[in-house]
Amino acid sequence: MIDATLLPLQRRALSPVASVAAERGIHADQITLAGFGIGLLGCLSLCFGQFALGLVLILLNRLLDGLDGAVARQTKPTERGAFLDIALDFVFYAMVPLGFAMHDPAQNALPAAVLIAAFVGTGSSFLAFSVIAEKRGLSSYDYPSKGIYYLGGLTEGFETIVLFVLMCLFADYFPVFAYVFAAACAVTTLTRWHQGWTAFAPQSDS
Repeated sequence: MIDATLLPLQRRALSPVASVAAERGIHADQITLAGFGIGLLGCLSLCFGQFALGLVLILLNRLLDGLDGAVARQTKPTERGAFLDIALDFVFYAMVPLGFAMHDPAQNALPAAVLIAAFVGTGSSFLAFSVIAEKRGLSSYDYPSKGIYYLGGLTEGFETIVLFVLMCLFADYFPVFAYVFAAACAVTTLTRWHQGWTAFAPQSDS
């Protein structure tokens, strides 16, 4: 919901670190893969109830997720990098609720499944819109530097990070957080469906 506002601040904050990384020959794809590995370790920590460690690793994953883009912009962004970034992000987002489900299946399995299903809704509508937007040559004015057309909504990256932080800090309330955020994701999915239905209507229907 507020990613477009926060993105310029994030870029300014990460720019000095990205410059150092680029000067040392660290590639954006390497940062993406390292961040994904750290994120998986964070999800594994959740399985074993190590929520504080999991939180640290999840936040580090998100930091590297921003850094890889900053490094790419200072070197040369690639289509492979854009693909890798978004593909691994979606897997990571699903792995976090899975970690909570594996930690306490009796309490968390159903809300985790509902949340993951909601993530599928937001993710699939996001990607479907991006594919058609690319075919039509559309550009996202709010996110001009993204590798693909970035469609916003009520639940975006920042809101998801806040969700994961709350889940790690108050793990006993995971079901509540999961159901509430799943409902918000449903709103995002419905609004994206409406945007796609309207934006991609045949000329005769408009």
